[in-house]
Amino acid sequence: MTQSSTALVTGANKGIGFHIARLLAARGVTVYLGSRDPARGAAAASEMSGKVSVVPLDVLDAGSIAAAAEQIGELDILVNNAGIIADGGAPPDSTVDAFRRTYETNVFGVLAVTNALLPALRRSPHPRIVNISSSTGSLAGSAERPGSGGSGAAYRSSKAALNALTLFYAQALPTFRVNAMAPGLRRTDLNERARTADGDPAEAAEGAVRLALLPDDGPTGGFHSWDGTTVPW
Repeated sequence: MTQSSTALVTGANKGIGFHIARLLAARGVTVYLGSRDPARGAAAASEMSGKVSVVPLDVLDAGSIAAAAEQIGELDILVNNAGIIADGGAPPDSTVDAFRRTYETNVFGVLAVTNALLPALRRSPHPRIVNISSSTGSLAGSAERPGSGGSGAAYRSSKAALNALTLFYAQALPTFRVNAMAPGLRRTDLNERARTADGDPAEAAEGAVRLALLPDDGPTGGFHSWDGTTVPW
């Protein structure tokens, strides 16, 4: 990748997405900071150095996605960072609505944004897609921890679906580098547990930036931890 590269980071006005955008800009990448709230996006961009532009982007709104794709035009790197936890319950205690709201952002939103930006990414000589997943989306890891009681089923299963989607995009786009990353528990406002976590979101962002700037012979279709190790599917 070169310093002339252009990136879009969704949900980048706070948390891990903020640091991904900040670190990419610091490395000379032109960054489009995706934010549902343009004012919050502008406030976040003001804390960054380099070339950073705010793009109003709601991953649940087809019109917003289309407008963002038109504004961006050219793109080398897409980081699908926006995600939510709508319900922390096990399946018997959850609802269809909670699952639907979670999947709308964590899976369907990724599909919608990625497909809208594919024409621009296909024009790039070095297209990269990074999907921010979670180690809780590892089916192998979940099977090894039955003591969880199936809690967080909506979120965890949505990340498992995102991992599958990552693999399928990599298979469909062999000239791209498409990977998923588990950031670890970080201090963000994702939920109450994350709000009190010790993990630095900037540390996780470094891992995402590494995947965003992979060389052309780098891995694709993988599920990676923030530290570069492989996470089991």
